Amino acid sequence: MERKSRFTQWLRRPRSATGGDTGSGAGAAGAREDLLLAAAAAGFPLAPAAYPSGYGCSCDRIGCPTPARHPVSFAWATQASTDPEQVTRWLRADPQANFITATGLVHDVLDVPVEAGRQALERLGASEVEVGPVATSGADLRQGRMLFFTATRGTPEDEDEWWPCELDCHPETMDEHPGLRWHCRGSYVLVPPARLPGDGHVAWLLGPERPLPDPLTLLEALTDACRLAVEEEYEGAAWPIGR
Repeated sequence: MERKSRFTQWLRRPRSATGGDTGSGAGAAGAREDLLLAAAAAGFPLAPAAYPSGYGCSCDRIGCPTPARHPVSFAWATQASTDPEQVTRWLRADPQANFITATGLVHDVLDVPVEAGRQALERLGASEVEVGPVATSGADLRQGRMLFFTATRGTPEDEDEWWPCELDCHPETMDEHPGLRWHCRGSYVLVPPARLPGDGHVAWLLGPERPLPDPLTLLEALTDACRLAVEEEYEGAAWPIGR
């Protein structure tokens, strides 16, 4: 119960620039740059992404369906870099830009509803299982997501044994996915600190300096937590027709 309270209090507290949320001035900009460079130093390949602008997205697309959630270049997979000088140049060119990190190269990301993630963290902590970097995405504690960064499973010698992330669903449909998403080859996630439309943000819960665990050490706890979260949501309700 004490562990649950601690995680809940963290999720509810206002974020600072260090945590990846709002903030203004040179101090906030410097803290943001430090966090992005720390992610690059941890080996996360970064590339510039769109950011909130007015009521929509900074991109030129009218009625962008995924505002502030997508890379600015179609070549993001080959553009992504861990070079601190390159990341700094991108930041200087567009200080407001969000950044994505390409998965399936150095790391994968297990992406679950935030409540399922919280339950999984409690279970993993009680079992003394080490988790790696963890981020939260969104503004709503019920509708947000929690991102567990893990080592990548890599590319097996037999390509038929693996699949690209597109066979699951596209990265920008993250919030619409009811259960677990495994971001692997061909996918990406926003890396903290990032801003989303409204009050949304992407922030570190556990920082990028942590060692990346094998994804299979977290998978059972995350899938069980997703199943329990769905059961609790529909407990006592009529069968959710159309879901």
